[in-house]
Amino acid sequence: MNLLPETEAQSLTRRHFFGECGYGVGKLALAGLLTNAFSKPQGTHFASKAKRVIHLMQAGAPSHLELFDNKPKLKELEGKPLPPSVIGDQRYAFIQRDAAVLGPRFPFARHGQSGAELSDKLPHLAKVVDEVAIIKSMHSDQFNHAPGQIFFNTGFAQPGRPSLGSWLSYGLGAASDNLPAFVVMSTGGGISGGSALWSAGFMPGKHAGVRFRNSGDPILNVSNPIGVDNKLQRDSLDLIGKLNRRRLEVEQDPEIATRIESYEMAFRLQTSAPELMDLKSERPATLKLYGADPTKPSYGRACLLARRMVERGVRYVQLICGGWDAHGDVKGNHETQGKKVDKPIAGLISDLHARGLLESTQLVWVGEFGRTPRINKNGGRDHWPPVAGGLMMGGGMRTGQVIGSTNRLGEVPKDRPVNYREVLATLYQLMGIDVRSFTLPDLNGRPQYLVDHAPISEII
Repeated sequence: MNLLPETEAQSLTRRHFFGECGYGVGKLALAGLLTNAFSKPQGTHFASKAKRVIHLMQAGAPSHLELFDNKPKLKELEGKPLPPSVIGDQRYAFIQRDAAVLGPRFPFARHGQSGAELSDKLPHLAKVVDEVAIIKSMHSDQFNHAPGQIFFNTGFAQPGRPSLGSWLSYGLGAASDNLPAFVVMSTGGGISGGSALWSAGFMPGKHAGVRFRNSGDPILNVSNPIGVDNKLQRDSLDLIGKLNRRRLEVEQDPEIATRIESYEMAFRLQTSAPELMDLKSERPATLKLYGADPTKPSYGRACLLARRMVERGVRYVQLICGGWDAHGDVKGNHETQGKKVDKPIAGLISDLHARGLLESTQLVWVGEFGRTPRINKNGGRDHWPPVAGGLMMGGGMRTGQVIGSTNRLGEVPKDRPVNYREVLATLYQLMGIDVRSFTLPDLNGRPQYLVDHAPISEII
């Protein structure tokens, strides 16, 4: 290490340290404020029924026209060109302007006391439809997958913002000492937005999602190497923690606190994570409800694990199901995807209800945008941000209703358009967080807010 000569070191002044050294009083003060701000949960603004969220993210953008929004007029016009005025001068990815109208590929029927229409590809969801609020008029600001997925998860299209799960981790903290507040699990099919979907943004890394695997060891490299027992590991962590805490006192860097907590959480996860992922204790009837094989990765197994996570105190579970990007063969794609997700999601709703957890657990089912009301030359539907369908349930929501509608071709909202940010605002509100007053300084000290939209009044 290079040291200044004694005479030069003696000549250093307080002004040099706080000014010329490049840190300054303001930056040191901000670092201290940020460290303290992130060190403990902020609490709720008001009492709430909801204590946790399961985000059933359908990556790739499902077609509302094949699942939730029956359009007989499209069937009537099938094969004919769509009027040019539908798209006008709007520019969307992949759209073929000479493509023809395509009607819904599956029959629809009404279900439940609400009389909600669902495609026959969702027979299990139809049995619990009165536990669900169907939103037909959702719309996004983004027309490509990565920014669209980031937009829903953060409320902004650009990477660098904290995700919904990170805000809840920061605001409410973990409800368990042995599992993270925010867990992410993917069942395959690709994630265009990548880790930005569960990033903590300008928050310390402790608030980012922890990614679990759907089979095998839930977290890679968390097991002790050969020759390292628990006592040796505990002694090592204690020494490392002591050194890190000394450095934290000097640097006031929140990421050092994150490092300390990460080591401790990894130590606890060596016991808690394998127990969480072991489904041997689940009754055969429960496994059948989800359509889950305890030994094989599947969407049903992942949904069952999501229930086990919220039971054990995980605050936010992000369950990502890819494979919905039906630019070709929309019929075959949605038959496959519908079969994959229908029974597990209905099973999750029923199981949470039976265990008394549905009233305190919010669920949201959504893709990044909808699909075009016409077929392309590959037999699929392209990206369509003006309209998407989504589901919300649990957490004290008013369910058994359909919110919004689209015009006769399913191309634009007819009434009650719902921006994706309104969905986020609703999830925050039902968790006891007021989006209008909950702000946080970013790394430059500028106050940042959650979203600038009001919650969906029909649901709250």
